[in-house]
Amino acid sequence: MFVLRAFAALALIGIGGAMILYLLSGDRRYRALAWTLSKLGAVVVLVFLALLLIERLLAPVL
Repeated sequence: MFVLRAFAALALIGIGGAMILYLLSGDRRYRALAWTLSKLGAVVVLVFLALLLIERLLAPVL
């Protein structure tokens, strides 16, 4: 769980930094970077949760 929390903190820092840069400069690539980081973060969280679910379902069998 520590890894997931650390990744979430880094993702939020990255997204926040990209959005601040977008607001200050108006350059659309920073907004695109924030969107890409959001999608990547969502995928990582979903994969992590899927692995936890698989572990929970297979634990009684093994």
